[in-house]
Amino acid sequence: MTSNSSGRKGNITVVPEAKEALNNMKMEVANELGINLKEGYNGDLTARENGHVGGEMVRRMIMDYQKKHSN
Repeated sequence: MTSNSSGRKGNITVVPEAKEALNNMKMEVANELGINLKEGYNGDLTARENGHVGGEMVRRMIMDYQKKHSN
């Protein structure tokens, strides 16, 4: 993990405006995959389930980028 300016360890939001969109995407992907992701603590999920959601998010972002830059 990295430290932010306050010295706390955690994720740093590089583009704050994107945070809500990424959270919405995460919930949408989890729902489509049948993974019971909820707001807040999700410690009951397996690493595999969490990885599946994150991997699918990355796959979709790459596909979107490729579509926009394929001309």
